Amino acid sequence: MIEIYDTTLRDGTQAENFNLSLEDKVRVALKLDEFGIDYIEGGWPGSNPKDEAFFKEIKNYTLKHAIITAFGSTHQAKYSEPGEDPILRALVEAETTHVTIFGKTWDIHVRDALRISLERNLELIGGSVRWLKEQGRTVFYDAEHFFDGFKANPEYALKTIKTAWEAGASCIVLCDTNGGTLPEEITQIIQRVIKEVDHIRLGIHCHNDSELAVANSLAAVRFGVVHVQGTINGFGERCGNANLCSIIPGLVLKMKYECNAGKKLSMLTSVSRFVSEIANLSPNKYQPYVGESAFAHKGGVHVSAVQRNPETYEHIRPELVGNVQRILISDLAGKSNVLAKAKQFGLDIESRDPVVMEIVAKLKELEAQGFQFEGAEASFELLMRKAMGQIKKFFDLLAFRVIDQKCREEDPPQAEATVMVRVGGRTEHTAACGQGPVNALDNAIRKALETFYPELKEMSLVDYKVRVLPGRPGTGAKVRVLIESRDKEEKWGTVGVSHDIIEASWQALVDSITYKLMKKC
Repeated sequence: MIEIYDTTLRDGTQAENFNLSLEDKVRVALKLDEFGIDYIEGGWPGSNPKDEAFFKEIKNYTLKHAIITAFGSTHQAKYSEPGEDPILRALVEAETTHVTIFGKTWDIHVRDALRISLERNLELIGGSVRWLKEQGRTVFYDAEHFFDGFKANPEYALKTIKTAWEAGASCIVLCDTNGGTLPEEITQIIQRVIKEVDHIRLGIHCHNDSELAVANSLAAVRFGVVHVQGTINGFGERCGNANLCSIIPGLVLKMKYECNAGKKLSMLTSVSRFVSEIANLSPNKYQPYVGESAFAHKGGVHVSAVQRNPETYEHIRPELVGNVQRILISDLAGKSNVLAKAKQFGLDIESRDPVVMEIVAKLKELEAQGFQFEGAEASFELLMRKAMGQIKKFFDLLAFRVIDQKCREEDPPQAEATVMVRVGGRTEHTAACGQGPVNALDNAIRKALETFYPELKEMSLVDYKVRVLPGRPGTGAKVRVLIESRDKEEKWGTVGVSHDIIEASWQALVDSITYKLMKKC
């Protein structure tokens, strides 16, 4: 049984652009507890008010499984007794049953960072662990920079962890703090540690500066480590920490180890996306196991194969980690892609139906013009339904005009759109303002149509992207507009392409509205 120790709430928040409020930290902690994480490092009490508040607030909640852990360091050299140091006192005042402290293992840090003797550093380590044990705490000792320290001075690095172990630490966590150690070095050093220190219980804490944090963590477990530290999605300083979203399925599905979070492995994708959403960051779609593209297939040969047997191009079944298989549509698509999407959209179409090749040909033609349907599946569903004669004509565009004007230098520009549409035999001519021409156009078209289709009031535009396509240089280039819309039930994407950004936006807007109306029919 491998212990999983999550440090997203402390190490993860050191990542660039990753910020959590007190309420966010509590919500993440509750989600990790639900998932089955064994230990949740809540932060460094005494270092900032938010972390102090977290340890007080989390006491108001009853966790089902996880143990909240406070983080700090060994006591400062200027204090003769550990209990005199406010760092250690703050750990005790956090009132957690478990604490984690880090100490210096690399002799260069002892001499150049702490500027104390090697022997004094051993006193700080042993004294801090013993004092915390005397206060009734279970102590995890993080041997900071252990692998670099071992490579520089193996005898001293071993002395530091032996001191912590003999002082009563429950687990010695070997840290690859700079993230530069290779898997073969990790395993060789761990074997040496086990040989030199009797009955030692080891953990691993890796950073990802060489893109090896997951590999190093899994290798460490293979050679005797029973406690693994990391963060959700690998969030962390510089290049990040070991990614628990890859480590946990690696342990359970590949290496056949047990861990409590592995019992709820189907929650993994939702946990990953939950943490990203709470931090207001877009999930990494290319992330293994949990990314949106982790089980996405684009090439026609690949799609044909996975339709027959998913194992041909999938290393695990996506459902095991709560993900789904996706078939993408692009100019690489063939009949298999189209048939797979037809099944997804609930369309009854046979492989021998001539309309299949008609759709493939139209798809390739549009993508050659600059259209992209990977992020605009609603537009592709409309394309398929039109080819099959299954799409209703909800309205006709008669004319539209957009004016973007600025009266005075200091005033922001004012956008106004005028739209004329016909629904059945009735013509509607309306105008609307907006924050920019596209917003004005969106407001005008929906204002014109809401009289006939009141369900459009529950629809909103949530994302708008413009990309200049290669070809003609400068302002004469084509642009591709991708729009994401949503209602109470789902999100959907649509696309438009033109030399005119307003025309491209109009195409995507019309598709988005048509898709919404089609769903209600």
